[in-house]
Parts: sequence; structure tokens; C-alpha cells
Amino acid sequence: MNSPTLPTPAPLSLLPRGLTAGAPAAAAAARPDGAHDFDWLAGRWKLQHHRLARRLAGDRTWVDFDGTAVGWLTLGGLGNVDDNVLNLPDGPYRAETFRSYDRQTRLWSIWWLDGRDPGRLDPPVVGHFEHGIGIFECDHTFEGRPIRMRFRWDVTDPDHPRWEQSFSPDGGETWEVNWRMEFTRVR
Repeated sequence: MNSPTLPTPAPLSLLPRGLTAGAPAAAAAARPDGAHDFDWLAGRWKLQHHRLARRLAGDRTWVDFDGTAVGWLTLGGLGNVDDNVLNLPDGPYRAETFRSYDRQTRLWSIWWLDGRDPGRLDPPVVGHFEHGIGIFECDHTFEGRPIRMRFRWDVTDPDHPRWEQSFSPDGGETWEVNWRMEFTRVR
């Protein structure tokens, strides 16, 4: 008879700041169940992107472009996927986002797959929502150097959610917002 396999706790580098290896269960119990925090994403979206031309370089030149996304629920509602078209000025590309919810930790993990580099899946940002604002973080690299990466979702208006990405080159002491997206639901 096989003994049950227990889930492995998230590596420390994947936990949101403030959580430690010994604290996820207690922290999870204090949060409401967020299994439906991304249900609003199902459907069709028009996107407006605003991205820094050069990240972590002191650049303040923003590049604007549009895009589209189609999202759907997976894993019986405990996951979702969105398929994105990003119309960059130098040519469009596709990307996918994969999200899954862990009922034990009450945390979401979010992975990004860039169609220009389809053999590499970025490490997930991990986090949760409170009052319509979601914060998701992980340790990552950018141009060969270690950074802390943060996604911030604002879904206080589920028909017009906003997302932003920030990088921290100093372990979370300072942050540079380098990409913003504004979503508009397509009826």
C-alpha cells in the first residue's frame, strides 16, 4: 500500500514577502479562500500596454501598444489560462499566462510563457488578493542579474482591471514599475 504524497511547500524564493517556510499554514488560515479570485478573467479582452523602453536603466520613455487576450477557467475553476496577442511596434507576438490556486496555502501561482522563447517558462510569481488588489512576487533574473519581480492586479472594477509589473534590483527595497496593462472587456 502506498502512503499518500504530501504537497511540497513552495520554495522560499516563490513565497510572497512576509511569509517564511514555517508560517504558510498560519498565514493561509488568516486569509479568505481565494479560489475564485481570477474568475473575472474568463472572456475576451482588449488591452492597452504601456512599457518602459529600457528596464532598470533609469529610462523614463514609455512605449504604448495594444493587444488582445482570451481567458478561460481550467482545473475545475482552480486554474485559468489566457492567450495574448501583443502588438509591439516592431511586430506582434503571442504569449500565454497560466495560473493555479493552491487550496492549502491559499496562494495563486502565475507563469508566463513568451511565444518568442517557447522552450522557457518563467518562474511563477506567487501571492493572493485582498480587497480586489493582488500582489504576486518571486525572485527572478533580468539581463543576467538577480531581481525581485512583482505583479500587481487591481480588479476593483472587474470589467476594467489593471495590471502592472515591477522589478526590484535590491531585494525589494526599491521598485521600478516597468509595464502596465489596462483591460477592457469585449462583450
